[in-house]
Amino acid sequence: MSSNPDDKLPPQGRLTRLRKLAGLSAQLGTEVLKSGARRLAGQESELLSKGMAEKLVATLGDLKGAAMKFGQAVSMDPDLLTPEVRKVLARLQNQAPAMGYDTVARVIREELGAPPEALFREFDRQPLAAASLGQVHRAVLEDGRPVAVKVQYPGVGDSLQGDLDNLGMVVKTVSKTSKIMDGTSYFQELREEFLLELDYLREARLCQGFARSISRLPDLKVPDVIPERTAQRVLTLELLEGQTLKDWVVTAPPPEERFRVSRQLIRAIYGPFFCAGEIHADPHPGNFMVLKDGRLGLMDFGSIKSFSPGFVSANRRLFLQAVQLQPMDILGLSREVGFTIELPEAEAEELIHEILRIAGRSMRSSAYDFTTCEVSRDLKRHFAKNAARFLKIRPPPEAVMFFRSTGGLAQNLRLIGAQGDFRRVYQEVADLLA
Repeated sequence: MSSNPDDKLPPQGRLTRLRKLAGLSAQLGTEVLKSGARRLAGQESELLSKGMAEKLVATLGDLKGAAMKFGQAVSMDPDLLTPEVRKVLARLQNQAPAMGYDTVARVIREELGAPPEALFREFDRQPLAAASLGQVHRAVLEDGRPVAVKVQYPGVGDSLQGDLDNLGMVVKTVSKTSKIMDGTSYFQELREEFLLELDYLREARLCQGFARSISRLPDLKVPDVIPERTAQRVLTLELLEGQTLKDWVVTAPPPEERFRVSRQLIRAIYGPFFCAGEIHADPHPGNFMVLKDGRLGLMDFGSIKSFSPGFVSANRRLFLQAVQLQPMDILGLSREVGFTIELPEAEAEELIHEILRIAGRSMRSSAYDFTTCEVSRDLKRHFAKNAARFLKIRPPPEAVMFFRSTGGLAQNLRLIGAQGDFRRVYQEVADLLA
């Protein structure tokens, strides 16, 4: 390892980052082609080898920014990769290569006016976690309170901007080919949300707001903000004690614990959305913590998304009717949510109805088993089979973050593999709206 304290900072320059990604893409493409050839020959072959996964972790971890966010998303998909490969990629969730302590101290001094030693009674030089935009250090305030201090990587804003500009060129090129292939509004939504995550003062406000949004859910915990130790690139929060979801699940918890944590996850995503119109839109397993006192801790609030009242209201009615097994006006509610539908009504209704039927399986069953859940796989098959027609059913841009959150929830529930009466859990969420 280099002795340079800045050797783990994200590479700068849009072209530099593009070259690194291009090189990785070439290696990845070669491996996928080889895998496809082996499958055509009737041989068993995984899409991605453990060796290639290690290369992905090394490159995306060094790049950080949007590239690393992509790796985090891939690591959550249970149907795409083997458990062994996903375990390697899961390191991107909070174990990226860390920046040196000298750089950490410099950022804190620039943002808070003094070095860590002057601001905290204790400050661990080794990070607790290192992720896409910053890394977290354990510290202790002068009054003895343990805290988590998130410090942003210098230059990561430019890196993120460069990644998004590179991706934007691809989206723009594809969108020019056809109106129905136009993804610019969805990309713009993601772009704006990702760039907002760079402002830790904003994240502090969102954290405080989200604490209010879950106030009726005492089994959830949002850490307190320490305002006097927070600035644009430094965020100090109460330290939560426990295991991240990805670490907890490998301890083989008993069935009742799996069900309890799954229930908490469902409440953590849907409760704030239906009650306060906002959602945690970055739900990878490193952002949830099973606390020692039994509560579920939530972390990383830069991607809290607030929705328009109409979007929330229509989704609330759709949810209540689904839980209560009532007939619903599928097309009417879809349009109220903000969908644009350019198919014959009967055809569109059939396609959307099948989505709701697949996605709502656990809502309709008093004995659902997430260990054998195939919701994500069946949804992918449904979309793939009807790809051309789905291009004519377009959700509103704000739905992108909603789907990111609820899709991540489904993957987390599959990861936990709980069994039980999940219909009752969704009914509990519905009762919050009474």
